[in-house]
Amino acid sequence: MLFVVTFEEAHRRAREQGPSRLLYGIVRALLVPFFRFWFRLRIVGAEHIPESGAAVITPNHKSFWDSFFIGAATTRHVRFMGKVELFEAPYGPLLVALGAFPVRRGQSDAVAHETARIILDQGGLLSLFPEGTRVREPDELGAPHRGAARLAIEAGAPLVPAAITGTDHLWLGPVPRPKRVQLSFAEPVPVSELEATPEAAARLLEEQVWPEVETQFRWLRSRRGAVAAALAALGLGGAAVGGVRARGRRSKRGWRSVKLPRIPRRRRRRRWFDPRR
Repeated sequence: MLFVVTFEEAHRRAREQGPSRLLYGIVRALLVPFFRFWFRLRIVGAEHIPESGAAVITPNHKSFWDSFFIGAATTRHVRFMGKVELFEAPYGPLLVALGAFPVRRGQSDAVAHETARIILDQGGLLSLFPEGTRVREPDELGAPHRGAARLAIEAGAPLVPAAITGTDHLWLGPVPRPKRVQLSFAEPVPVSELEATPEAAARLLEEQVWPEVETQFRWLRSRRGAVAAALAALGLGGAAVGGVRARGRRSKRGWRSVKLPRIPRRRRRRRWFDPRR
């Protein structure tokens, strides 16, 4: 499997074969426990992902691994669109077997658009990053593009706003950092009554979808800050209590270390006779 897959071959497989159920199941069975243990993965709102039928998940984008974390949130096979350079690497066929397909960034890629449309017509679950590229700053979001919204309107597939935090700077060389990764999904946004026009797609994205992504993202970031603040408060409180206890122990030791003058016990003289006798 370790050979370079061509752009055309990757799209053909994505359209006709789809992901390998066996390989997808094995990879998911290995990664999900690792994610939950090492990255303390927390998923909120996974019930908002439709159990069947076409749908488009629209998360923010921080890392190459975002797609894998999103796949951990549902047992459905999640399909992804990735930059073409990833599929030119030796692991390109592995990505195709897991359900991904390439896109040429910086231009209108009609081939990738058609593959995504076919996947939705087949009732698939597709994840698209509206930002188009990774935004590595932990507290920042990029400007979204309307392509995902327009595709969803054309296919009649609801959009599921999602947010992810903690995947930025995930690796320290070859070693993954033990960071906290969080995912949050909002309720699906229906598109059945919208016309497939650029203007409708822009309004849908800017007025409904992306504001929800921003809300979920800020909530996850604030939750992380609140947890850190609580831990810090507990640490300070524990230190204060420990200090009081330490002072108490020192005080006791101090009293013991003072040598008080010994007060001799007054002996009672023993009388050998009673004068009243």
